[in-house]
Amino acid sequence: MNLRLPSLRNRLLHQVLWPLSLTWLFGAILTAAIGHHFIQQAYDRSLLDDALLVASHVRREVSTHQDSLQLELSAQEMRAILFDASESLYFSVWQPDGRLVAGHQGLRPEKLPEALDQPVFETLQWGALELRIVALRRAQPGEHWVVMGQTTRSRNQTLQQLLAYSMAPQLLLLLLLANALLRRIDHDLQPLANLGSALESRRADDFSRIPLTPSTRELQDLAQTLNGLLQRIAESVAAQREFSGNVAHELRNPLAGIRAQAEYGLQQSDPQVWREQLAGILESQGRASHLIDQLLALALADEARQLPELVPLPLDELVREAVLRHLGRADALGVDLGAQGAERSVTVLGQRALIEGVLNNLIDNALRYGLSAQEPRRVTVAIDTRGESCVLSVIDNGPGVSDVQWQRLTQRWVRGEQRHLAREGSGLGLAIVSAYARLLRAHLAFHNETPHGWRVSLRFDPPTPPAT
Repeated sequence: MNLRLPSLRNRLLHQVLWPLSLTWLFGAILTAAIGHHFIQQAYDRSLLDDALLVASHVRREVSTHQDSLQLELSAQEMRAILFDASESLYFSVWQPDGRLVAGHQGLRPEKLPEALDQPVFETLQWGALELRIVALRRAQPGEHWVVMGQTTRSRNQTLQQLLAYSMAPQLLLLLLLANALLRRIDHDLQPLANLGSALESRRADDFSRIPLTPSTRELQDLAQTLNGLLQRIAESVAAQREFSGNVAHELRNPLAGIRAQAEYGLQQSDPQVWREQLAGILESQGRASHLIDQLLALALADEARQLPELVPLPLDELVREAVLRHLGRADALGVDLGAQGAERSVTVLGQRALIEGVLNNLIDNALRYGLSAQEPRRVTVAIDTRGESCVLSVIDNGPGVSDVQWQRLTQRWVRGEQRHLAREGSGLGLAIVSAYARLLRAHLAFHNETPHGWRVSLRFDPPTPPAT
């Protein structure tokens, strides 16, 4: 299923705007709470002043018949106290015995304050009205309570206006900031979009550098990484093309020889000629098979990008097995093939297939190119455990290799100066040995012997002591 993922542009915008929006919301709530607190304080102070003004007009009347409190306010004074342009004011004065001295009946909280001159504010539902009231206990001229109530429309309107005038500009600034961020994000991501368009419109065989003007260090790193990848792919494709061309060229000769020998044999009626042509075909097939084996070995070595895990292996045993594998061929060529230092147990870290590949290719090269023109012909596989390292060497007594050739012998398709002695050589043996040495973490070295001959050595590091 092809899921549609969110765009980087929208994700960046959300990642920035969500914290800003939450910050704005928190600021709005905090502003509302602080505004409500100070508005309540201002209105409550005014309400307390009105309550104190009413309390200042309470008088005590003492007569032979009664001792009571009265409110000495004229109608005009009462209207002046209760006047408010936007709110309605209500009051009541109560005696300790619960009698109403003056004011509105029923305007009384459930519990009157007990402390003297300590006002208590609360919200009271009085009939259909919601009032903000203050209750005040007084001791002079006699104990009484004054309750002053005020409707809350003006308070709420003031708070709403405060929120509107403070939050609206912030919300507008938030929208302007979102628009600016969107434009900035689009501008910064444009090189990434250009990069995608350039890659999408590029031909499959075009590995040239991508022209890009990055706006950030991350995009610059991405462009450099992609260009580096394209360069490595271009080098790999070029090497594969060259390798394929060389393979085709090298296989053409043995295949053409096989075809020519088969055609010649079909034209003859002498069984002896047929036998000679079949032997030639078998020889050509052997050369082609050997070349294919070497190509596969190189391909496997090239694919091993990561170094393999090495395990302890008996090097002496591997050397003896390699000598036995090539002993018949060496006898046919009149070569004295032997081992030196393999009579005692020697252990190294490696992989069996890699070490066998190194031995097979080095012995094969020695039997092809390292043969002396005079008797005796010798090829020796030596193990040297003296010193701190274990060194595996293949030594011949042939003509050796000039210093100029040493630098090129590990390249593919390069053969030594004695390649005319072995027409079937392909120039891949030492290239395989060099690749295997890298995988074995071993050091490959070449030396000319005295008075003549050539030594190819493989030093295994770190050294492994001989097994006891």
